[in-house]
Amino acid sequence: MTATLPIKISFSLPDGWQAAPPDEVGAPGAAFVALHPGSVDHGFTANITISGEMRNDATTMWQIAEESVHRLEQAGPVEVVKKHEVGTPDIPGLTDSPGVVQNLRLHTTLRGEPLELCQSQVYLGLEDVRNPAKRAVIELVLTATEGQLEHVVDDFKSFLRTVRSAEEDSA
Repeated sequence: MTATLPIKISFSLPDGWQAAPPDEVGAPGAAFVALHPGSVDHGFTANITISGEMRNDATTMWQIAEESVHRLEQAGPVEVVKKHEVGTPDIPGLTDSPGVVQNLRLHTTLRGEPLELCQSQVYLGLEDVRNPAKRAVIELVLTATEGQLEHVVDDFKSFLRTVRSAEEDSA
């Protein structure tokens, strides 16, 4: 079943990307999936997923990113290639506090064949103004083969710059 986001957001997809039903493309935990059909490599289509959840704990964005690595390790080896904080100038529309970007290399299989994937994960938080202990955490992820990455990473960066809180758009 397709997930929903804890807050409404708006964004624009770059040219060449198209929305796809999460359940139909094997991403039932995602609230949104976009595919880049022109990038098929080894049977894999580069994709962007958006998911999110409400958090009522003191877990940092850094720790939330680490949780993702542990989840992914259940499917195969994961290497953290790079991890750093991003501030609001990097992604101005959504977050009111620093987020975390981590780049991963995943070793998995596709149709029984080994496949190495690259993933760029961005974690952003938005605190509830009425209850600062609660916050929405949004996960924006680009997944691609190494051969696809150079062709889609700039699109992902452009996409990130368009992400906004829907409440902000209506103000």
